[in-house]
Amino acid sequence: MDGFETFVQVDLGALERNIDAIRRRVEFRKILLPVKANAYGHGLIEQSRSGEYSSPLVRWLQDRSAVDWLGVATVDEGVLLRAAGVTLPILKLSPAQNHELTRAVEAGLTLTVVDPVTIWAASAAAETLDRPTEVHLKIDTGMRRIGGPPALAAKLAELVEQSPYLHLQGVFTHFAASENPAEDDFTKQQLDKFVEAVTAIEDSLGRGIDLKHAANSGAVERWPDSWFDMVRPGILTYGYPQSPEPPIHVDPVLSLVSHVSFVKTVRAGETVSYGRTWTAPRDTKIATVPIGYGDGYSRRLSNQATVAILGQRYVQVGAICMDQLMVDLGPDSTIGVGEQVTLIGRDGSEFIGANDLGALGGTISYEILCDIANRVARVYIG
Repeated sequence: MDGFETFVQVDLGALERNIDAIRRRVEFRKILLPVKANAYGHGLIEQSRSGEYSSPLVRWLQDRSAVDWLGVATVDEGVLLRAAGVTLPILKLSPAQNHELTRAVEAGLTLTVVDPVTIWAASAAAETLDRPTEVHLKIDTGMRRIGGPPALAAKLAELVEQSPYLHLQGVFTHFAASENPAEDDFTKQQLDKFVEAVTAIEDSLGRGIDLKHAANSGAVERWPDSWFDMVRPGILTYGYPQSPEPPIHVDPVLSLVSHVSFVKTVRAGETVSYGRTWTAPRDTKIATVPIGYGDGYSRRLSNQATVAILGQRYVQVGAICMDQLMVDLGPDSTIGVGEQVTLIGRDGSEFIGANDLGALGGTISYEILCDIANRVARVYIG
């Protein structure tokens, strides 16, 4: 694309189709889209030279009422979304630190609480600002990351209700392996613990909880009993199903694209890049592409990954550098400087997925997408 050496292309049409497919599956339930970690690499916030913030992706979602809620990992993510004009409800998915709470409450973020300390801190911040604040209580049913114990869920809910500045709007949990049929017994245990905790809360308070939510992408695909009032499909929305037999079709939203910046002939026996990890088995043409691990294209992919040029696959060779990598074009190639190079996405009949790169690099699609650096421009189409 003119003006960019390397860029991410975000297909908003594919995103809309994916959300529509999820809505048809979960019917009347609300959708919370996690946009943490730069919207899984798809681009969350942009800042103009004049210092103004914008969020093309989220504003597009908001303008179409495509999702009902957003989920963020940090207070800064939520505050910057507000600065960009986003008015959708935003849940901070983990407890805010004490020094962040005032900013979080001022921005109208919905807070996560997990124990008496986080409840008291949220209440104090809301009282200081004289601003009633919605909170969601996180219950740890087996992830063992954050959350209150199910046995104490009712007592924690009562503690929230004792504060005139807090309203317990939601209760949620998170599954550890909902996508994996081999872990179904564990997922069922988690689901049962959550249902018991919610029942205890509602019995104790004498009212229903507006938003009960548990379903991540794997559970949207495989656990209808976990959908409750709202679902949280992250990676599924961005186009990567998690279960072995996905019940809905989604398309990857993100493409990572660069171009050929240089072509040279390398003779048989010559080596390419740092460490001399690749030796040319024959005379060949080598293309240089201006993308590297500084852009988030992992060095672990060296001598393993393929790229697509003019609808054909070519092997990346030599150690991936900070800002550049090399590709073996073969001895008879006519590819020249300026040709588009697809590192993630479709080129003709060839498709390279983030999950494919994850398998090569010993990781997952999430990390491949999230690692794409901020210096890589995001371009939105569709």
